[in-house]
Formats: sequence, structure tokens, C-alpha cells
Amino acid sequence: MHVAPLPPERLRTVCDPSSLGFTSTAEIDDADVGFIHDRAISAIRLGLDIEGPGYNLFVLGDAGSGRHDIVARLLADERHHGTPPADWCYVWNFAHASQPRLLRLPCGRGAGFRSDMERFVEELMPAIGAVFESDDYRNRIEALQDEAKQREETALRTLGDEAQKLGIALLRTPHGFAFLPMKDAESTLSQDEFEALPEARQKELGDNIKLLHERMHRLMGGDFPRWRRELQNSIRDAGRDALGVTVQHMIEELKPTYADLPEVGAHLDAVLQDIIASGESLHASPHADEDADTITYSGTITVQRYLVNLLVENPADGTRPVVYEDHPTLQNLVGRIDHLVHMGTLVSNFTLIRAGALHRANGGFLVLDAVKLLSQPFAWEGLKRALKSERLRIESLSELIGVTGSVQLEPEPMPLDLKVILIGERLIYYLLGQYDPEFAALFRINADMESEIARTQDSTAAYARLIAALARRESLPPLSAAAVARLIDDAARLAGDAERLSARTQPIDDRLREAAHFATAAGSAQIEREHVDAALAAHRQRHERVRLHYQQEIQRGQLLVDTDGEHIGQVNGLAVVPLGSDSFAHPVRITATVRVGEGEVIDIEREVKLGGPIHSKGVLILSSFVASRFGMILPLSLKASLVFEQSYGGIEGDSASLAELAALLSALAGVPIRQSIAVTGSVNQFGIVQPVGGINEKIEGFFDLCAARGLTGEQGVLIPQANVCNLMLREDVVAAVRDGHFRVWAVAEVDEALERLTGLPAGAPDSHSQMAPEDSVNARVVAGLKKLVQLRREFNASVAGRRSDKRNIS
Repeated sequence: MHVAPLPPERLRTVCDPSSLGFTSTAEIDDADVGFIHDRAISAIRLGLDIEGPGYNLFVLGDAGSGRHDIVARLLADERHHGTPPADWCYVWNFAHASQPRLLRLPCGRGAGFRSDMERFVEELMPAIGAVFESDDYRNRIEALQDEAKQREETALRTLGDEAQKLGIALLRTPHGFAFLPMKDAESTLSQDEFEALPEARQKELGDNIKLLHERMHRLMGGDFPRWRRELQNSIRDAGRDALGVTVQHMIEELKPTYADLPEVGAHLDAVLQDIIASGESLHASPHADEDADTITYSGTITVQRYLVNLLVENPADGTRPVVYEDHPTLQNLVGRIDHLVHMGTLVSNFTLIRAGALHRANGGFLVLDAVKLLSQPFAWEGLKRALKSERLRIESLSELIGVTGSVQLEPEPMPLDLKVILIGERLIYYLLGQYDPEFAALFRINADMESEIARTQDSTAAYARLIAALARRESLPPLSAAAVARLIDDAARLAGDAERLSARTQPIDDRLREAAHFATAAGSAQIEREHVDAALAAHRQRHERVRLHYQQEIQRGQLLVDTDGEHIGQVNGLAVVPLGSDSFAHPVRITATVRVGEGEVIDIEREVKLGGPIHSKGVLILSSFVASRFGMILPLSLKASLVFEQSYGGIEGDSASLAELAALLSALAGVPIRQSIAVTGSVNQFGIVQPVGGINEKIEGFFDLCAARGLTGEQGVLIPQANVCNLMLREDVVAAVRDGHFRVWAVAEVDEALERLTGLPAGAPDSHSQMAPEDSVNARVVAGLKKLVQLRREFNASVAGRRSDKRNIS
């Protein structure tokens, strides 16, 4: 069988600029990126339209595929439809100061309510001062005080008159009141005079003084305090009456504005009752112009507690909010309560409650990056709790971990009604679906973005309009048709498939900006093909440090790779090295050795734990192929070893299994392999060559080494036939093939690869299960296996003979 090299036109499928139908993108309309992602956009719209718990969205796809841009544009339209969002504010709870009340207002009215209450507080203190400093209030208080004073004096005078009738005088001393026996109307008895009185008179006076003391005690300990409390109550009632008239008038001025909001009206009534109840305490409290941070619920009464903490404000036109939270910590999602240090203690109040992204997005849409969300402690669980309960409760990390150092506020939870859109990689979506049983119920809609699209005439024309749209969006110069065609070719290269175009628009966007830079530097009015080529070359140059290092090490002989000559049991494989969003490939030597054994093929990479499971599977498959092809002819008495030479890191994938199989069969047959050819491809148990990834990078990696050493025309790469559709090689590689300096062969099964690598026919079993022709590769493999069988038989016979001789001697 003869395998011809691929013609140059099969190595790169180029876009003909004349087929685009324009000379400059200034002549064509824009195309929306949505034509690439019809299925995902339909899913997003469905999720946005369906009302009900759990219909949140997860948008999954590759980075740079325009996920955020598509979501943003769809939400920009959707936010103008649906139920208008509400304004939310926290106010003082007069029944429980540590549990601020939540008020809901129609959108656009929260700011007015806050301003009205600020104005009310500003006017309240002067109004209170005017009430308590008015002549009417002072006259009333003085009258009440005079009345109370007169009442006490009358009671004392009455007691003094009764005492005088009993011959006892009531005297006022520096230490209080005293009762002394009277000698006459002007004087009292001395101690000697009192003792000179008859005993009966002394006893009578003593009993009367005792009764008078009891009555004085009742006055001083009972009546007077009670009368003074009644006086304070009367003064307080007077203050309340005076305040009630003034403040009620102020409240009544506010009420008509909020007549349609019963909750606001009830709060205003509570404010009025609190002001009236507080009375003189408000007059003695700090002034209204003091910082609102002085509010605490520890006993201090200030008018600042009548303010409003407008937590969420929405526009009056009813536009629904779209919130993008780039740093989704727990507190940034569910809000937080700030604290202040007051006299060595952390204190807080309702004005220090801060909104989170869920508060701001309530009634609308919240967009989150899945990886960022999952990387924040407690954030994912906090989001799920809010979505499941449909109520948003402000949580703190200290509360969650059981560490609290201050009195905690407990704000009333907010009813929650919003759509959450998570944007992430496919792996994140499927891991959450597998390991979080609540995920599917909370995110019922998944929108899977395309990774690539078929490269047809229609899709190419639409892609050209998309490139024009990207340039216009960034205010870049127009592109010529040749420049657009070059970018379309690069999109196919990004997809790794000549028949498809990459859906990742971010790399195209980057090349556009860079090409625009070169066009501007050259003074060109539009972006030409040479500017795009310069941008692509600059990108490659930025990312080729490691590639050049590998190539230099091979050229210096530090990494042993031959590009000419022949060698038994040795073949050039191709390894891909991923570097972030880019990758490159370089040749690597694969060798095989054989000796007498029991049909075992040893994968040295697996033995030293450098080979991944897929690579090990590939080695087992090629071992099975060898056993099935040759084990039906004779017993396998070999032991073989396969290894990637000078490989010091992990090896994964089965794309080297064809090269490993070729090295193994070469070692068995004693047939040398051409070192001017590199090999990639995997095989199955029937010897069919299967496609592999990174085919363009692998071909170019070997080409670069051969070009550095000098192209001879004998060098080339052997690839799977199924990978021909993926070929989008660099133009310099295609040019070298066109000039006959380099070659690419495509094979469909192992025997084709053996013929190309060895120059001998592969051979096949005949009717007698013998490989023909006799000088074929497979026939030589059989001969090599027979030799191993003979060696093993001779060795076993020699061992058996020596054992027999030992038994005879004994």
C-alpha cells in the first residue's frame, strides 16, 4: 500500500476575500454574536420569562465566548419589562429597638420619604425648644409648681395649728422639722422646765409629740413624694399636650403624601406617639445637628432615631435593577451591619445597616461569576439560604462561626424576588450538579454557549459581519476584506478545525485591537491583512519563549531528537505543552526494547508513576493489538519496555500510542525507523488509527525543529486520516510542503504507518496464517517472535538438563 503526502490545499483551508462580497467592513451591517449561540439565548430568554422559585440561570461556556456581553444585552432589554421594583428602607422599631423595621415603598419614593424625615428632624428640635420655652408653657408650669408648693405649705400649716392646740410648737430647723412643748405663745420649755412638770403632763405631751411625729412622717414620706410625682406627671402631661399640638401639626403635613402607604402612615403615628411620650427627654437630648452615629438603643433618646435609612433606591420609571457583583463575599451579597466604638464598646443602630447585592438586585437581576462566588467562604451557602427561603436576612461571619463581641441588631428580613444569573465554566456546572443536591432545584435553567460553529458560506458571511461589529464597538478603523478573511482563518485555527469557526470572540477582539494599533502606526485608514499578520506574529512572539527554549535544547544536543537517519526501536513522538490559553508542541524520542519473557509490555512511565491513566490505557491497547495479531500464530515469549526518553514530568493522553506501537514492532522486527518522520495518533485493538488533539501544533513543532536544522525534503509528520479536517497549518509550513521541502502523511491504520516509517511493505497473514511477503515488516516481527520462542525453549531445556544431572549425581 502506498500513502501519498497530503497536497498543500488540504493543509490549510483559507477564506477567499472575494467570496465575502465586500471590499471594506464599512460597507456591511453588523451581526450580533447571538447567531452563534441561538440555543443558549433561547434558554436565557426562557429563564427570564418564567416566574417562580428556582428559575434562576446558569450560563456555561468557554471563557472569552461573549457570555457576559450576551447576558448584559439581554438584561438591558428585559429590565424594562415586568413588575416595577420597590424602594426599601429601615426605620426605628419603637417596640424593640434591636429589631429595626423594614418599610416597602413604590420605586422612586424612598428618597422623598428620607428627605421628608430629615427635614422633619431638622424642624423638630427648634419646634420642641419653642414649645418648652413659650410663655404659656412656662406660666402653666409655674402655676403647677406654685399650686404644689401651696399644697405642701397648707398641710404643714394645718399640722402646726393642730400641734399648737395641744401645747406643742412645730419648728423648722436646718436639719428638718421638730416638735417642742410650749411654755407660752412665744417660747418653748427647756429641758429642766419640762422635767419640772408633773409626770402626767410629761406623759401627755410625749404622747402628743409622738402622734405629731407620725403625722409628719406620713406627710414627708408619703403625701409629699406622691404630690411631687403628681406634679411631675402634670408637668409631663403639660409638655405632652404642648408638644402634641405642635408635632401633630407637623406629622399631619407629611401624611397626605403617603396616604396610599398604610405602613408609612403607621410609622408616622408611631413617631408622633414616641415624641409625645418622650416629651422633656427630647428637649434635654443632643441637638439635631449632631452626628447620627450617636444613636444607640442603650437608653439615649435623640431625635435622630426618626430618620430613615434608605437601603435600596430604584428609579421612578420602574426600570428593574441589574447588579453585577464582582466580589461576592457573604457580606457583599446579603449586606452587613457596621459598628462604631462608643465608650469602649461596639454599638450599632439601624442607620448603620448596609445593603448587599441581593438587596440592590431585589425585583431585578443579579449576575455573579460562579468561580468567584464559590471561592468566598460561606457565600454559596448564604446565597442558597436566601433563594430557598425567599427572604433575605443579614448575616455576619462572626455570627456564623459563633464569635460575637457586641450586641447584635436583628433587622427585619426582606422578602426576596429576583433572578440570579451565574456565569461559569462547564466543569463548575456539572460538579455543582453532582455534589450539591440543592443546585438543580435553585438553578433550573442552563444556557450552554457554543464553543464553535460549522464553517459554511452563510456562517462565514455572518462571522465577517460580527468582526465588523466588534471593530465598530471599539471605535476601530474598518477592515479590508483580506483582513477579515485572515481573521476568519485564525478563528478556524482557534477552533482547531478547518471546518469550524471558534465561538470565542475575545481572542478575535484582542487581535482586532492589536491590528488597529499597527494600522494606526503605519498611517493606514483601514486595517489591512498585513496589519492582522503583524498582530498574529506579535502574539506568537510573546508566547514562544518556552517553545524556543525546547528547540534550542534539542539543537544543542541536550534533548536527543534525530531528524535524519534510521534507528531500530526508536521513533519521534510529538508532545503538546499547554501554556495558559496557548500551547505548543515539540518532538520527543520514544524507544522500545524487547527480550525473552511471557508476553508482557512494560510501560516505564506508569511504573514510575509519571504516566496518567489514559496513557497507560493506550499502552495496554497497543499490547492487546500485538497479542491479537501475532498471538494467533505463535505463543508470545517476549518482554518489552516502552519509554519517553528524557521525560521528567507527567505524561497523559493516548496520542503517542501509534508511535509507541511502531517502536515496539520495529524492535521486534529489527527494522529501522526513519528518524526524519514524526508520528502522532492513537490506535485501537484492531490497529485503526484514531484522531488526536493539537494536530496543528504538533506538525508545526516538528517543522520548526527541521527548519532550524535545514529542510531536506524527506522530513515530515505522520498523522491520523481523521485529523485531516482539523488542519489549519501556518502559511510557512504550507509553503514548505508546496515547495517539496516538508511533507504530511495521513494514515488510517497501523500497517500504512509502518510502510511509511520503514520503507518496507507491511505484510498480512495468508491462507496458512503466515505473514506475506516474507520480507515485510509483519513477517519480520513474526520471525523475531519465533526467535524469542526458540531462545526460551533452549533456555528451558538447558535448565531442565542441569536439574536432571543434579538428580543423577545425588
